[in-house]
Amino acid sequence: MSARPEASGLGILRGLYVRIQDLTPIWWLAIRPKTLPAAGSGVVMGAALALKAGLFSWGPCLAALGVALLLQIGSNLANDVYDNERGTDTADRKGPTRVTQAGLLSSAAVKRGMVTVLAAAFLLGVYLTFTQGWVVMAIGLAAIAAAVAYTGGPYPLGYHGLGELFVFVFFGPAAVAGTYFVITGTVSSLAWIMSVPVGLIITALLIVNNLRDIDEDRSAGKRTIAVKIGIRATRAEYLGCLILAYVILVGLVMLGSLPVLTLATLLSLPLAAKAARVVVTEDGRALNPALSLTGQTSLAFSLLFAAGLLLK
Repeated sequence: MSARPEASGLGILRGLYVRIQDLTPIWWLAIRPKTLPAAGSGVVMGAALALKAGLFSWGPCLAALGVALLLQIGSNLANDVYDNERGTDTADRKGPTRVTQAGLLSSAAVKRGMVTVLAAAFLLGVYLTFTQGWVVMAIGLAAIAAAVAYTGGPYPLGYHGLGELFVFVFFGPAAVAGTYFVITGTVSSLAWIMSVPVGLIITALLIVNNLRDIDEDRSAGKRTIAVKIGIRATRAEYLGCLILAYVILVGLVMLGSLPVLTLATLLSLPLAAKAARVVVTEDGRALNPALSLTGQTSLAFSLLFAAGLLLK
């Protein structure tokens, strides 16, 4: 006697649910959630400046945040699969587990995930295009292309020493000034200026990654700036990015371009100092804590700036 249709249906649904439960931790590992605070910091900065200007709107703000997070996830998935295909990721990898290299997910599955995430970012971009025009779509398509081209395509940016430039542009000016623009329809000079510290701190995050992987990248022919300039200069590059970010903020306060209360941002210095201590004293896997610390610094910097800017 055959099973009742509803019983069979319940069995299929139960099996699907179990399968999803099994996959969820793997996909959570693939998207690398510890990188997401850095992705949101530029949006926080741009939104705070728009709110201070009295031109805030929740819809575009939340959409911009969604785009930023989805682009970061899409880039993480692209890095996972394309670094594995190019032979850069091996069993001796010092960073967090890459699901493709570890055999936890197939290349095809990760690519499908990447396309799905970037398609969602595109759809949010369509909404923002209707609010502020086609320039938003142009920026969004460039960001999507860069997210994939960082490690994929015929000329991967990260393999030719262009990673820092890519990160600075898209996580600094594009994120801060772009968020301000989709909310207000214009861009203030202050939004452009404050995009620089944000971009510098997030660039420092990439520098830690490249410093940790310097030996493996050199062996794989990945010509990052760290590979080109060496360990000592890379550590100096990291410190320079962090120091300059805070110097810009303090300078703007001293010039009267920012209210004194934005010096609350300096409360994030202990996080930055802790990360810097790891970078200048450790190497290899021991640098991994500096990744999350630098990401936390970027978000804390923006949140404290927003608090100081908006307090009256």
